[in-house]
Amino acid sequence: MTATEKLITDIASAIGKIPSTPKDFDQLSQHIHSRTGETVSSSTLKRLWGYLPSESTPSQYTLNLLSRYLGYKSWEDFQQGGFTDEHQSDPVMSRHLNVAEELCKGDRLRLTWHPDRVCDVEYEGDLHFKVLRSEKTRILADDTFDCGLIIENEPLYIDNLRQGDLPPVTYVCGKKTGVRFERILSEE
Repeated sequence: MTATEKLITDIASAIGKIPSTPKDFDQLSQHIHSRTGETVSSSTLKRLWGYLPSESTPSQYTLNLLSRYLGYKSWEDFQQGGFTDEHQSDPVMSRHLNVAEELCKGDRLRLTWHPDRVCDVEYEGDLHFKVLRSEKTRILADDTFDCGLIIENEPLYIDNLRQGDLPPVTYVCGKKTGVRFERILSEE
């Protein structure tokens, strides 16, 4: 395995899946920007993962950025620390929830973020959620949204937030301090 392949594998491990749809690459691009403050296009990520054909190699900028996303200082630091030590813990990964693999239709979650924001949601399948209850947030009961990955203490990016008759929007919860989640029991 080359160092670049190891980098790609480590990122897939950190996000809990191998990106395979345009939406996956868009979300990864947004999350990289949120974590590092720098931008990498979803097209660049698609080429790196082989989703789009490419004969070029990743730029030094891209390799440095993706290494920083994983918690390393640079691409060189990743190659020295990340590539040679297979047992090193992953600095990015904290408690996370891969929605498609870990939730079943009807499962409920409580999402919380500062200051005192609470949002109870129910999973409806196909990465789609319905808001059951909310406190101190712009997201309201009966709103719906899509989300594929929740990483604790990181901002939560939700797509297709639908609020009444308004057009769908992308929304970020916990932009500064991140979001926490817990499973809650369904009301009988």
